[in-house]
Amino acid sequence: MELDRREFANLLLGGATAVSMGSLGLPAFAANNAATILKKTDAIRNPQRSFAVDVSLINYERGKVKEKTSVTTYSRPTGSQFQTLVHINAPSADRGKILLRNGNNLWLYDPSSKASVRISPRQRLLGNASNGDVVSSNLVGDYNVSLSGSETVAGGDKKNYSCHKLRLTQKASSAPYSAVDFWVDQKSNQPIKGKYYTSSGKLIKVAWYRKLKNAMGATRPTEIIIADGFDPNKVTVMTMGNYRAKDIPSSWFKKEWLPNFKG
Repeated sequence: MELDRREFANLLLGGATAVSMGSLGLPAFAANNAATILKKTDAIRNPQRSFAVDVSLINYERGKVKEKTSVTTYSRPTGSQFQTLVHINAPSADRGKILLRNGNNLWLYDPSSKASVRISPRQRLLGNASNGDVVSSNLVGDYNVSLSGSETVAGGDKKNYSCHKLRLTQKASSAPYSAVDFWVDQKSNQPIKGKYYTSSGKLIKVAWYRKLKNAMGATRPTEIIIADGFDPNKVTVMTMGNYRAKDIPSSWFKKEWLPNFKG
């Protein structure tokens, strides 16, 4: 399997030629609150109830597959955020390992040692996807948000969208990035694009949200294309499928209980 490099090149070109409206666009949506916009987008990114979803990640270099990982994510809302358990299904060398987010803490459980260790949400899971990317979260819970203006940007489907441009800055230690520029469609509140930065302002990666499908009562993006901020030949495709409602007990989200998980 190969990634269509021409398609991805068009995405990069489209992102680079976005038409900025800057502060000229601000009066048209000045009454909107940035946190409200982000909250609506969060409800599209993740169902705001207990659910499970299967996620596959494929890492490409120069259009060719380098690595694959598949996981199942189980998420339970608590307050404005989620408790999340991520079970690694493949590759076989990692099968049975579990990522657990409870509050601002992120743990990795290894069944071979039966030990849980604290890990960073910024650590890479596969390619350009970090641990924090597969752990369900509401951005409004992890970041302070402000409205930067409006821009017309190219989405992952190569169409142009009139977007709110939001600036997100880290407020919780569980946030995997120090800052994010995030574009949200003004009509639908769909996430369109994100640019992710280190604390020094270096671009880590760019992501496009696409392939909208109806799942658990909302139209959601089911594929995210993630380009490396340093090497555009390195691309990770993250695909979400089989969203389903699931009652998840609170006991699942205690690290001491993880050896009992059966999937």
